[in-house]
Amino acid sequence: MIAEVIEKCRQLRLKACCEHLPQIIEMAAQKNWAPLQTIAHLFDLEIELRWQNKIAACYKKSKLTEKPTIDQFDFKYHPSRKKQKNKIVDLTTLQFLHDHQDIILIGNPGVGKTFLAKCIAYAATQAGKKVLFTTAMDMINQLIAADADHSLLKKLHYYQSQDLLVIDEIGYLPLGQQGSNLFFQVISQRHEKRSSIITTNLPFANWGKIFDSTSVATAIADRLVYNSQVLILEGSSYRKRNNTG
Repeated sequence: MIAEVIEKCRQLRLKACCEHLPQIIEMAAQKNWAPLQTIAHLFDLEIELRWQNKIAACYKKSKLTEKPTIDQFDFKYHPSRKKQKNKIVDLTTLQFLHDHQDIILIGNPGVGKTFLAKCIAYAATQAGKKVLFTTAMDMINQLIAADADHSLLKKLHYYQSQDLLVIDEIGYLPLGQQGSNLFFQVISQRHEKRSSIITTNLPFANWGKIFDSTSVATAIADRLVYNSQVLILEGSSYRKRNNTG
């Protein structure tokens, strides 16, 4: 009889029930569980397995290559980190996602912007959120290629549909007219609907150097700054902290 039930569980894609049914039946007999208690325990195992599978899928799709956590961030390295500690730690609670806020991390290369963005992104995957981590240039190149093969709407939807979109390294290379227009479309479609994290080495006043025109830069900055949290990280590169030269 148990083999028949396991087969039915398999047909219903109840993987945890298939795997644990014999042990749970035995445990229920030993502990004199009521039938509903036994069923509830099996369903709890199934729900937990599906949740873990969802988290694993969220991480895989995020394009993150590591699993950084906020406890690895050295808040003592520079006063700007220590001063903003509460705000930074609060970001990992992901309340900003529910508020549809954007996060903008500004600072020179090596001050920890990307690491913080990855910490928040990883925390979001562990909460079962759809996350994508990308560099600005990779996103623009993907969109330009999609525009060329007439799949732009599909690619724009891909970026729009993420609960959290992290766009890293804005400011290192100009995006040109087409790239600037495509970037504007992504930001406009997500504005006040879903959250984005932007890391950049340039203050807003210099965004005209990134985008094709001052008007486009202003339009993008206006949307990002509205209902956002801006964190400015200062100091020298953390990666070079042990150099003596």
